Amino acid sequence: MSEIKVKLVRSRIGCTPAQIRVLDALGLKRREMVKTHNDSPSIRGMITKVSHLVAVVE
Repeated sequence: MSEIKVKLVRSRIGCTPAQIRVLDALGLKRREMVKTHNDSPSIRGMITKVSHLVAVVE
């Protein structure tokens, strides 16, 4: 299965509680953090929910 790297590029300050829970589920606690996940529809959905805060790193 392929992997996807997700990077938090904007701060969590001012996010809604739902967005903070999504970031916690992705393992992104601080700016510039990069986490690797298996590329699955559920992970893609979480990235879509916080697309304005994260970037997919290739």
